[in-house]
Amino acid sequence: MDRSRYYYSAAPVSTGMGPLAGQLGEWLCRAVQPPVPTPCGSPGGPPVTARRVRVRDGRHLAYEESGVPRENARFKVVFSHGFTGSRLDSLRASPEVAEELGVYMVGFDRAGYGESDPNPARTVESAALDMEDLADALGLGDKFYVVGFSLGCHAVWGALRYIPERIAGAAMLAPVVNYWWPGFPAELAAREYGRQQRGDQWALRVSHHAPGILHWWMEQRWLPLPTSTVVDNTTYLPNKRDAEIRRTLTADGTLQKKREMATQQGIQESYYRDMAVMFGNWEFDPMALPEPPKGFPVHLWQGDEDGLVPVALQRHVAGSLGWVNYHELPGTGHFLSAVPGLGDTVLRTFFS
Repeated sequence: MDRSRYYYSAAPVSTGMGPLAGQLGEWLCRAVQPPVPTPCGSPGGPPVTARRVRVRDGRHLAYEESGVPRENARFKVVFSHGFTGSRLDSLRASPEVAEELGVYMVGFDRAGYGESDPNPARTVESAALDMEDLADALGLGDKFYVVGFSLGCHAVWGALRYIPERIAGAAMLAPVVNYWWPGFPAELAAREYGRQQRGDQWALRVSHHAPGILHWWMEQRWLPLPTSTVVDNTTYLPNKRDAEIRRTLTADGTLQKKREMATQQGIQESYYRDMAVMFGNWEFDPMALPEPPKGFPVHLWQGDEDGLVPVALQRHVAGSLGWVNYHELPGTGHFLSAVPGLGDTVLRTFFS
């Protein structure tokens, strides 16, 4: 595999302050450059163990299928996992309900995660096009459904914006919001942003305003500021189920294994690229999207005790888009896949 596309160039520094200043500038440029990723299948990289398809720019996407066989399916779904997730994540719907409704689902490692090749040029649009390319490579037909969880929902918003003619419907579960979306009232966005831990505020601030130094920033543990609690899995979770799930998965090593799987090609092109894309400058405001054609279902599920996504901002998003079917779950946190029966509810709501 050609790894040259993964090298990050530092612009030469020219100053009028003499060679010492120039050398210092060059050193600083090199210091903030993230390490080159180690793609699966490349020399020194992790092995390829998953089924993969090739997308339009030559990258590979790793995928995992579930539900009924695709050739027998009435409904075909592409699932976009959240932050720290993988192709193995899903709605956790019961096989019986998937069989009854005739639902085929395919999850995939988003670019840079797991065994999917990194994409240093990743954007909200490229995330949507990856879903389209995956669907085409697997022969899912002219139209397919898209479902996203948490931060992976940026790909669903992207699909609604960039490939609406290819999707038959969309569902989002606890979708992460960008505090800089223009549709948010400034006072509301500032209030919810300020409720985060200081380390999380700084991580998002750098993601938005200076993504080029994000890797450097996140790795500077000596800074007199706390680091991102989201990356460290230490965010305060007000919902008891969420907190208990995290305790259990931390104690049995599951969270560590998920992290190792997600970042095996490098944390820059998985976690940090996710942050830069999600919280960077979008080319569109989701709250300004046009209404889809009649018969095109769009659903959004959100817990009212979510410690990662402010429910007040989610209500504003849903309230701005009258065509979004908003389902607020009382006494529920962020980990919606763990809510008993919710996967079946999502499928029945979507397809019954």
